[in-house]
Amino acid sequence: MADTQTPGGQTLLFLTDEQLRKGIEAMFFAYRGFTADPDRILEEYRLGRAHHRALHFISRAPGTTVNNLLSILGVTKQSLNRVLRTLIDDGLVESRVGTRDKRERHLFLTDSGIALEQELSTAQRERMRQAYREAGPEAVQGFRTVLEAMMDPELRQHFNRGRDSGDE
Repeated sequence: MADTQTPGGQTLLFLTDEQLRKGIEAMFFAYRGFTADPDRILEEYRLGRAHHRALHFISRAPGTTVNNLLSILGVTKQSLNRVLRTLIDDGLVESRVGTRDKRERHLFLTDSGIALEQELSTAQRERMRQAYREAGPEAVQGFRTVLEAMMDPELRQHFNRGRDSGDE
């Protein structure tokens, strides 16, 4: 890895293809670790990662609409409907008709859904907390900066909404 300064004072970072490949590999293995604990919990409920993602984002924005969830998750309506049907049938999510627009469906976690989402997120927070402790504060900020830079702009918008409510 090499740093060089441009005449304007901007630092450029040059990474070899091998260093980038190692970074990609690290992301794959980190994701595997990050999802391992929730996968074990979800297995008990006969649910998968798509259900977990839906629970997570409904938890973060109670009352979110199906259309908003479609936008965040980037899945087909058919796929999301399958996931939501399971979550509703299992008593984890409640779907309410919109008060202003009867065509809208607003999604809320039930008490059971809240408990499951908390169990899943606690497992992931513990793994992240430990990794952040080991890496240190500068690495934490750098990691977050890299992740945000990798996001598509419209998804970064969804991510940054949480910051507006003081979540940092």
